[in-house]
Amino acid sequence: MAHTYGFVKCKITSAPRLQSKRQRREIQYHLHAPLNVAGQPWDSAVNVGTNDADDLLQYKLVFDYNHPILAQLSAAAPGFSDLTGSTALPALDFLRSDVLAGTGSWRQSDVMDGSEHPEPVATLKRALTNALNSQLDVYIFGRTYTQGGDGIHDIHMNQGSSGSFLNNGQDDHNDHNDIWQDGAVLIDLGNGAWAAYFTAFTQQSVPTDNLGNPANASHGMSDADDGSLVGH
Repeated sequence: MAHTYGFVKCKITSAPRLQSKRQRREIQYHLHAPLNVAGQPWDSAVNVGTNDADDLLQYKLVFDYNHPILAQLSAAAPGFSDLTGSTALPALDFLRSDVLAGTGSWRQSDVMDGSEHPEPVATLKRALTNALNSQLDVYIFGRTYTQGGDGIHDIHMNQGSSGSFLNNGQDDHNDHNDIWQDGAVLIDLGNGAWAAYFTAFTQQSVPTDNLGNPANASHGMSDADDGSLVGH
């Protein structure tokens, strides 16, 4: 079964804050930005990195993003747009669509130390704070919370992971892989300008099969893999 996936068209309501979450072998960090989603309070948890040098994020943070998807987003009503089960844009798949075209090279995140100075924390927080101060429309793609109130998380590539994240094609036994469920943050800066934030963990492997699991001879995500499965 697929997780509930889609995007929220929203406003940020207060300053984003950095929070940590301990996993078995690392500490993961997220920027939590409170949201107004069609009049309702939501939380958002945007992945920004880990303290594990062997499991960092690769990210793209661009301030000149341009893609036909933007017209669809601008026309969307405020609130949550459910894209669960979709296999076409505006659902995001970094491998099976051209959503990353023209976004430049992947950059590797700094090792997180609990402060807000490492990248991409510092730059992304400035972008979200600007969206708050200017009351810009923000579009966040990801999966909805299953507990703890309304919110959106898994704001990163959601395929190519191994171990407990493998999709067995039968149930939602864990936070499993899937295709056409990648996460991102897009900000309408006004006057035709958009910013976009895309991420993938360095331990995720591509290409992926039709369940989103690593395929044979898989490897870490690289610039050449963006959109490499278009038409497959």
